[in-house]
Amino acid sequence: MRLLVIEDDPLLLHSLSEGLREELYAIDTAADGKEGLEKARATDYDCIVLDGMLPGIDGWELLARLRREKKTPVLMLTARDAVPDRIRGLDAGADDYLTKPFDFEELLARLRALIRRSSGLGTSLLEIGGVEVDTAARTVRSGGEAVSLTPREYGLVEYLALHRGSVVSRTELYEHLFDESDDTLSNLLDVHVSNVRKKLGATFISTRRGHGYSIE
Repeated sequence: MRLLVIEDDPLLLHSLSEGLREELYAIDTAADGKEGLEKARATDYDCIVLDGMLPGIDGWELLARLRREKKTPVLMLTARDAVPDRIRGLDAGADDYLTKPFDFEELLARLRALIRRSSGLGTSLLEIGGVEVDTAARTVRSGGEAVSLTPREYGLVEYLALHRGSVVSRTELYEHLFDESDDTLSNLLDVHVSNVRKKLGATFISTRRGHGYSIE
């Protein structure tokens, strides 16, 4: 899953992005409203973490502009915890709201919930044949046994599982599995697909020639 973190505090931006990368997310960052809006418009992120008070375009205005074009889930962060500020954020189109200081584990739980909701799911456990994908624990089991996957392999399985039954193009997979700092070699996706098939079965991921990949 690929997230955009828009935050003008450099220390918080660094700690948030590094913490989220450790949780297997691909992370892009922006330090002001203008850069954040440009990136949010250019890429279909799985979720955006948005600070309310930003230089240039503030978070509320950024969200209002973005909502005219996209339905990307947005979690707003702000130090302003007054009820009118929370109402302003939700009315502008925020899907959830978290005040600073916040607990990182709560942030993760809210992000997982937003991503599940946007995929039309009510639970963190996805069952596909004999394979179980737990998006909360970020684990995969096959036949009841835990399967060791690399972060990118897990990201591939999770994204296809959340879109099971649909064909996902190679371009879409690249956009959601790799962030702006990754060196995405042209055959890297094929390597991950091959490795997942070795671990979860040759038919777990189907190839649609000229279209992409799917999990039925």
